[in-house]
Amino acid sequence: MSVRGVLQIHSAPPALSPHIEWAASGVLGVALTLPWVDQPASPGTLRAELSWQGRPGLSGALTSALAGWNLIRFEVTEEASPGCDAVRYSYTPTLGTFSAVTSASGDILVPEGRLRAAMTLAASAAPAGPGGSGRQATCTGSDGDSGDDIGVLREIHGPRHPALGGSLEAELALLLGQPWDDELEPFRHAATGAPVRWLHATG
Repeated sequence: MSVRGVLQIHSAPPALSPHIEWAASGVLGVALTLPWVDQPASPGTLRAELSWQGRPGLSGALTSALAGWNLIRFEVTEEASPGCDAVRYSYTPTLGTFSAVTSASGDILVPEGRLRAAMTLAASAAPAGPGGSGRQATCTGSDGDSGDDIGVLREIHGPRHPALGGSLEAELALLLGQPWDDELEPFRHAATGAPVRWLHATG
């Protein structure tokens, strides 16, 4: 069983292009040379696009391999397959990695658990009522100590996800990948008409 996917390198320093090809080749199991062209949205960088066909899960493996090169912007998509949802990964140096399940039309599908977590985070930041205090979420660790769950989330994810504990609108924007879309949209438009290479992976 195989699925189709697309790797879009939106911007990369020219010196990294052979390293990116090497990393992608290692995942796909086929030696490849990407069709690099200039990226006008970021002068001095290159862009490339690769359509691939291979086993389910290759999109995640490609993302893991490329995210180590933190000077690039890229996206990887993979079509749905039996037992696996369609998925999209986006990466930028400032925001890190975003992943989402997508529908056949490309819309992002947000699981119930993540919606409930967003509601909890937003409620924790709600202003205090008269004579009261804002809602504070707590958790109890395995050793019995009580800790500030929201504070832990902010400490771990705050630098890349500043909306944690913010408004419901801000939390939903994160679930939909809005910050990644805002940063990548100029690069997507600039890539219109760029050459695309097809590859059948062996892995």
